[in-house]
Amino acid sequence: MRFHVLAVALLSLVLSAGSAAATVLIGGDSGGKIEDYANRFRQVRDSGEQVVIDGACMSACTMVLGFVPREHICATPNAVLGFHAAWEYDRSGAHIASPSGTRDLLLTYPAPVRAWISYHGGLTPNLLLLRGRELLAIVPPCRGAARSASAARLPRAVAMREPRGGERASFDAR
Repeated sequence: MRFHVLAVALLSLVLSAGSAAATVLIGGDSGGKIEDYANRFRQVRDSGEQVVIDGACMSACTMVLGFVPREHICATPNAVLGFHAAWEYDRSGAHIASPSGTRDLLLTYPAPVRAWISYHGGLTPNLLLLRGRELLAIVPPCRGAARSASAARLPRAVAMREPRGGERASFDAR
């Protein structure tokens, strides 16, 4: 009898995992251009995919919180989000702050994220890290078995990772 119950539970888990929408796993993402992430997260939002933050989500990656509905995002204990002011390149190729880009960026975040950023001094060139209990007050925690099943069936191509070709995260202004 015990074997039968276990087999039914396992079959149920496998069937539900196969019929669920794809899951986007975020981890080890150092960010990039605002426009690229805005487009990517609009596609995720429109597809109804679930997002699991399981590691670093830095810079423009944090825009996931503004584009994807809260009920479609969860964070694991490994999740950490890093926020900073937007910047762009000047004519010499040096980074310069972009006040308009920073304002636009702040507007993408939901109110609890903006409040957290404000409480911690606002967006500056310095990185603000959101993790642990503070993160879980804003982003729901992933539920054990569902999170493991989702992550286990992710193809690598779906996961959002650091850009290739040595390109550093730029967080360019619009």
